[in-house]
Amino acid sequence: MQSAEAASPALLRCSLSFARGREREFGKKNWRVRLLSTVPWVNMNHLHNLVDYGVLGLLLLLSVIALAIALERWLVFRRVQVEEFQSRRELELFLSSKLHLIATIGANAPYIGLLGTVLGIMLTFYDIGAVGFDTAKIMKGLALALKATAAGLLVAIPSVACYNLLLRKTRVLLMQWDIAHER
Repeated sequence: MQSAEAASPALLRCSLSFARGREREFGKKNWRVRLLSTVPWVNMNHLHNLVDYGVLGLLLLLSVIALAIALERWLVFRRVQVEEFQSRRELELFLSSKLHLIATIGANAPYIGLLGTVLGIMLTFYDIGAVGFDTAKIMKGLALALKATAAGLLVAIPSVACYNLLLRKTRVLLMQWDIAHER
């Protein structure tokens, strides 16, 4: 098995050999642009699917998870009897279970949306370079890129609101326990 240091020069030689072969095939003019369009892992067409299905699908999944956890916690809070708990810490541990997931989703969803926007803008610039300047296509590409940011915000805002609502309910229940046990 080769070490990482030995594998790197071999990979570099292979890449240069591939590039020289493409230079002969396409000629000296614009061989790098043509090279990038022929290498399958550099081709930007797969990013369209990544933005449309990957980023937006992930945001949809996170939205469903946050909503399901918030609903489950709300139902638990409605049924909890604070008098049944002997220790305040035990009650606090029970009440705060899974709330961190809602907070994490609310905090990270805008960044996932931003990632989709950056990828969408990269695709738009790639299309400008490949096809040329077409205003309608550019505006369509930018609008599609911004939908990822909008989706990220649509996931984050309700998640943060649910987290704050559940955190407030947790504090109220802890105060009720304090009052019931007069400490």
